[in-house]
Amino acid sequence: MASKTLANLEKEVTCPICLELLTEPLSLGCGHSLCQACVTLHNEKTGKDSGCPVCGIRDPRGNLWPNHHLADIVEKLREVKLSTGIGKKGDFCALHGEKLQLFCKDDGKVICWLCERSQEHRGHHTFLMEEVAQECQEKLQAALKRLRKEQQEAEKLKADIREDKLSWKYQMQNEKQRIRVEFNWFRHILENEEQRELRRLEKEEKAKLDILAQAEAELVQQSQVVTELISDLERRSLWSAVELLQDMSGIMKWSEIWTLRKPKTPSKRLKKRGLCASDLTTMLELNRELKDIQGYWVDFTLNPVNLNLNLVLSEDHRQVRPVPIWPVRCDNYGILGSQCFSSGKHYWEIDVSSKTAWVLGIYCRKPVKFAVNRSTILSNPFSRYTPQHGYWVIGLQKKLEYYAFDESSAFDPKVLALSVALPLHRVGVFLNFEAGTVSFFNITNHGSLIYRFCKCYYSRPVYPYFNPWDCPAPLTLCPPSS
Repeated sequence: MASKTLANLEKEVTCPICLELLTEPLSLGCGHSLCQACVTLHNEKTGKDSGCPVCGIRDPRGNLWPNHHLADIVEKLREVKLSTGIGKKGDFCALHGEKLQLFCKDDGKVICWLCERSQEHRGHHTFLMEEVAQECQEKLQAALKRLRKEQQEAEKLKADIREDKLSWKYQMQNEKQRIRVEFNWFRHILENEEQRELRRLEKEEKAKLDILAQAEAELVQQSQVVTELISDLERRSLWSAVELLQDMSGIMKWSEIWTLRKPKTPSKRLKKRGLCASDLTTMLELNRELKDIQGYWVDFTLNPVNLNLNLVLSEDHRQVRPVPIWPVRCDNYGILGSQCFSSGKHYWEIDVSSKTAWVLGIYCRKPVKFAVNRSTILSNPFSRYTPQHGYWVIGLQKKLEYYAFDESSAFDPKVLALSVALPLHRVGVFLNFEAGTVSFFNITNHGSLIYRFCKCYYSRPVYPYFNPWDCPAPLTLCPPSS
């Protein structure tokens, strides 16, 4: 009821020109009231003598007067509409008090039906607020769906990034650990080389100082002799002529022939060893190469099949030693590994720390294309160890003589003397089948390269070859865990 009353009252105080609540109302003689601005605009368009825009009655414009009472009613009406529950700002027009039911797309505003007819929105594209709201709601739901999908994608990417972070962190930790281990090993190598060089210098220093001490002792002894000679000669210089002539001691003769014997002394210039950065770089590169090669370590044992009578094999088939067969002399102490290779890369190590003679490498069974003189084999047991006979081996004889048995066109192998810095206690063998190489490493000396056979050709699968020779100490095949 109150809403209807307000609506009727609002119609009475609405300007017939702008269709909005009167602003500074002016009343005509006919009783109608207009906004002051609307009267001025109407007069400019129609002239001062035109009639009332509502009823058309002509009335001189001088009869217009400000209707303050009506202005107070309009103001109170606005206050009532805003203060009542019906006229909340969110649901009703603040200007007209009517319910907001339309939407002006041109101005992007929610308006009432009076606003639509006003001068401000006349001719604009207006639509029912519910229809526009429904359209907005559909766009909102589509945007929400798209954004939720984007959010899910973002969460998935975040999870992937977290997983990548953990993966990279794990990889970096492993890489840091590998670098620490590798550089600790390099430091260990360098420290060992440093200690070995210092021990060499200390040994050289001791030898030089011993020579100088011996030379000094000889000079002290000769100095004492000279002092005694000088003392005797000074005493004799005081003798009489008869005493001098009757002296039969021979001291005069001895003093005439005595000369200083200069002792042998070492050179004052220190002979520096040719150790330079390139040597260390080569050593470290070889060590790095060996660490990679050790990743191809294969686990096998010695083959007990067709074991020679002069060999004894341990229970685990990893150790072999020779035994004498009196009165028979035997030159063949060889034994093969239990596994053969026809491709790939393979590595193994052998402990020879107690032995004074041995032969190690690989063997490939080959048909002999020429006759071998048995007397030659008996006189030179190394004649069989040639690549043309299927052997790529190195060996030790007489405790300190290391050899490589390389290719030769003659019956006797081409024996190459090897320079080994430290006695071999443990030897690593690396077979690269496709590359045609067999490499031997001195594990005792930080994995330094002993010798490498190149351009090897294998017509058949190859076997690891071991020969403890006639040295009674055992030869041991090392397991990978060692």
